[in-house]
Amino acid sequence: MRHWLKMAGLIDALNDRVGQIMYWFALAMILIGAYNATVRYLGDFFSRNLSSNAYIEVQWYLFGAMFMLGAAYTLRHNAHVRVDILYSRLSAKGQAWIELLGTLLFLLPFSSMVLYLSLPWVEFSWQLHEVSPNPGGLPRYPIKTIVPIAFALLILQGFSQAIKALAVIRGHRQNVFDPEQKEEIL
Repeated sequence: MRHWLKMAGLIDALNDRVGQIMYWFALAMILIGAYNATVRYLGDFFSRNLSSNAYIEVQWYLFGAMFMLGAAYTLRHNAHVRVDILYSRLSAKGQAWIELLGTLLFLLPFSSMVLYLSLPWVEFSWQLHEVSPNPGGLPRYPIKTIVPIAFALLILQGFSQAIKALAVIRGHRQNVFDPEQKEEIL
């Protein structure tokens, strides 16, 4: 179990790092949006077009990347929306069973299907060097590449969560979602 928990810790560290990078994407998105809005109004004042569709597209590319790549980080930190009717009343082992079954029956199959189905779509976009139809639009194939990467990270995090849930069930760990808990056998 120690080996598996160490692997789960490495996956957690990877997704934590990706999540930290997403904080910078958020800052960049805000700064680009503020810049674009500011130059749009300054351009109106000076009767010049200082804005560009590219700024708007960069903003939504950053938002899309942040949303997609942040999914595994969000799962890692138990920040996904969940309907909590019984879950909070269960013991740690009961919660671990729900996490394990939910991961194995729903998260991993769905994420694997999306990963599998997105690959030809991304490959086709790269073959075409797909570009936005908007004037001054950006290439679309890089942002489409984020989809399979994001679901691969989500699959990895699902494996990590399943390992930690199994460790709780077997008594090697106290909690599935405690990010500060050391990945050791208790």
